[in-house]
Amino acid sequence: MFFVESLKQEGLGNRSYLVGGRGFAAVVDPPRDIDQVITAAARRGVRIAYVLETHLHNDYVSGGLHLAHVTGARYLVPADAPVAFARTPVVDGDTVTVDESLVLRALATPGHTPHHTSYVLEEGGRGVAAFTGGSLLIGSVGRPDLVEPRLTARLARAQHASAHRLADELDDDVQVLPTHGFGSFCSSAQAEGETTTIGAERKTNDVLTKDVDGFVGDMLAEPEDVPAYYAHMGPVNAAGPAPVDLTPPQPADAEQIAARLAAGEWVVDLRNRVAFAHGHASGAFNFEGEGKLATYLAWLIPWGKPVTLLAETSEQVADAQRELARVGIDRPAAAATGGPDRWVREGEEPASFPRARFADLAALRERGDQVVVLDVRRDSERANGFVDGSLHVPIHELRGRLAEVPPGVVWVHCAGGMRAAIAASLLDAVGRDVVAVDDGFEAAEEAGLTRTP
Repeated sequence: MFFVESLKQEGLGNRSYLVGGRGFAAVVDPPRDIDQVITAAARRGVRIAYVLETHLHNDYVSGGLHLAHVTGARYLVPADAPVAFARTPVVDGDTVTVDESLVLRALATPGHTPHHTSYVLEEGGRGVAAFTGGSLLIGSVGRPDLVEPRLTARLARAQHASAHRLADELDDDVQVLPTHGFGSFCSSAQAEGETTTIGAERKTNDVLTKDVDGFVGDMLAEPEDVPAYYAHMGPVNAAGPAPVDLTPPQPADAEQIAARLAAGEWVVDLRNRVAFAHGHASGAFNFEGEGKLATYLAWLIPWGKPVTLLAETSEQVADAQRELARVGIDRPAAAATGGPDRWVREGEEPASFPRARFADLAALRERGDQVVVLDVRRDSERANGFVDGSLHVPIHELRGRLAEVPPGVVWVHCAGGMRAAIAASLLDAVGRDVVAVDDGFEAAEEAGLTRTP
């Protein structure tokens, strides 16, 4: 008998896997914070014998090298991955025996990267699961445009061939266990559901239902935005990431918070957007700890800028610190807990701004009032419809384009409210009058505010 345990990194939209038998196990694409992996192995009473990477990751810092050192496991990395550390190079067809009759077989599946490798889990000589990394995903594939623009078309064709190789070599009931596709920007589309099989993908996945030219055309037609921090992940992983440090940051009081803000450092309020709008330290930015914190903070922040975290509890600070470490934001400069009354200096008042719904915007327009409407969604979202008369600046571009936002009260929206809250905090920090639209975009359609291109 074998087991497969999925280890979720919800904020980044990825999965890692612990797979094993009675006494030994392997880990596929481990996260930076390896303590959760070690805990999972201890809970099952297995020793980690192998750590495997499907590819050199662009969207998070791997914990593979550290995990291999700590556990004494062999570290298997695709042979052509350009890394600067000692590892066991893996080529197509290589196998390792994890436990008794449990074998992992390497299957070259280039496309997401030139060296991408999937691992087929075989029990008693029969394939039962495939760890497909950024190759075949649930309803999609890994993006081929993250390595080098000149390679994108070639990698898209390789991705098509790799997916077909998986489908041709594996039975319909083989589980497909990808790393990406659960919210990660490494995926060409997001998964609907948590599980799938080769047979299910054969029927519904475009890469397996379209011919190569049609598939490649679709891949190249509408490239999605690439988070800015991806440029730092590959080099970090190639060099060999340092062990993660999750010791608590130093505490900051109101005077220190004010000094850090004055110095141009980033003070990040992790509370939910309702609490932030109601009252916050002037100049702080709102990135909800329960949202896609690592993705959007790492995307927007100037790389290397010191970060101070504000939260209601120390547990929330610790959770945020763990998530940020996964994308290379290793050590918060400081942290404070409680609320605005503890973060604002004596004699000063917390800042605030109103929240609203799309129905409120419609009513305002009906009265003839003029306001600036700012859409901070991505290009691909706006292409499906937008608020008539709105200005479009994607959230990841806003910090550098604030001067383009016209004078007046700014009603800022996204698709659901989280990114609008980030944008509202950026505008509020530079003294703009802002209203955060905390509403689903379908409400804009219902209010008669939208039109299509």
